[in-house]
Amino acid sequence: MLTLKHRFHGHNSLRFLYQKGRAVYAPKTKLLWLPAKPDTYRVAIVVSKKVHKSAVVRNRIRRRIYEQVRLYAKAQQINADMIIIVQDDHLATAGSEIVSAEVGQLLKKISASA
Repeated sequence: MLTLKHRFHGHNSLRFLYQKGRAVYAPKTKLLWLPAKPDTYRVAIVVSKKVHKSAVVRNRIRRRIYEQVRLYAKAQQINADMIIIVQDDHLATAGSEIVSAEVGQLLKKISASA
């Protein structure tokens, strides 16, 4: 799990990122991001009911993506505020390699352009 300092807090904390964020796409996800202070990053994962009706499945997707972000951020230096928007429920049952590749593809794109 990500620590609290790497998560967004408050009801309207994502509003600025939704309005001003730059978009990066992968086949099943979308990432909105903006540069942040050095040595810090914050992440939010959004999985709507349109993706899957079950809260259990949505939370499983969220946990799997949070873990991949934590592992990737430990290895790379990421300085960005990010929202990962999931657009397909395939990530709930896909293998960890597929989830890792999806998240890694998004984070490599922002680290290259940052």
